[in-house]
Amino acid sequence: MSIDTRPPAIFLMGPTASGKTALACALAERFPLALISVDSALVYRGLDIGAAKPDAATLARHPHALIDIRDPAQPYSAAEFRADALAAMTAATAQGRVPLLVGGTGLYFRALQQGLAVLPDANPAVRAQLATEAAQLGWPALHARLARLDPPTAARLGPNDAQRVQRALEVIALTGKPLSVLHGAGQRVRFPWRVLKLALVPSDRDGLRVRIAQRFDAMLAAGFESELRALHARGDLHADLPAIRAVGYRQGWAWLEGEGSREAFRERAIFATRQLAKRQMTWLRAELDARVIDSDMAPPLARAAAAVGPFLGS
Repeated sequence: MSIDTRPPAIFLMGPTASGKTALACALAERFPLALISVDSALVYRGLDIGAAKPDAATLARHPHALIDIRDPAQPYSAAEFRADALAAMTAATAQGRVPLLVGGTGLYFRALQQGLAVLPDANPAVRAQLATEAAQLGWPALHARLARLDPPTAARLGPNDAQRVQRALEVIALTGKPLSVLHGAGQRVRFPWRVLKLALVPSDRDGLRVRIAQRFDAMLAAGFESELRALHARGDLHADLPAIRAVGYRQGWAWLEGEGSREAFRERAIFATRQLAKRQMTWLRAELDARVIDSDMAPPLARAAAAVGPFLGS
């Protein structure tokens, strides 16, 4: 039986508001870990309160790689994340520390470990046609079409996730193949690290819904509205940028541009965050090799440490 000589790495995954950051920092107090963020919103400077970015004191004590590495006017892709994460992991391993990648962006975790398929470039004509159909029928109708053509991709997208639904249908129109099939056909290269996957998943879904609402209200109390207004006042940002499409920011941007009331913004943002958590948990169910830790069953730190210690041989 061959011995796996690859260096160790840990993936700490979970839905939003499940306590991933606190657990990652607590583990870093016990083990020689280097924390690396896996979050498509935390890469952007200025997306702080609404993105639940760790505060300055937390980052001073427990630095996270790949936080605040882009201006929100500059899009950041899964391919760029993969390159940056591999570099951060390599640096951590060279320093004798174990990379712990923590976050909830499933696409980034998948891109990192499995690589990315080669997909066609955007086609303006196809996109325009899909946008016209969406204006007539609504994005939920196009999502229903995607569910017929590519059920796995549709299952991880919300019915109003216009950008991703459009891209998935565009790929089908250009290649004749579902996005899920193309991702599955991507080149498989053995990942350079042996990975322990921890999935921090709450068993009390109603409790998670309550925490999401409470956390959003805490964000508003902490100044999220002022943060939104500052971003909006820059003048170089717009609703189609990935940073502004982040949950909470997208709904806030629409409100600042005259769509609905402040209370409607709050309700839409909470609803969108709950839908995000639902999609994240759907994705986590497919991670069959992950060790599930119930975040509602105290103490999650003890159970996570019980998995990490033997994995690291300590």
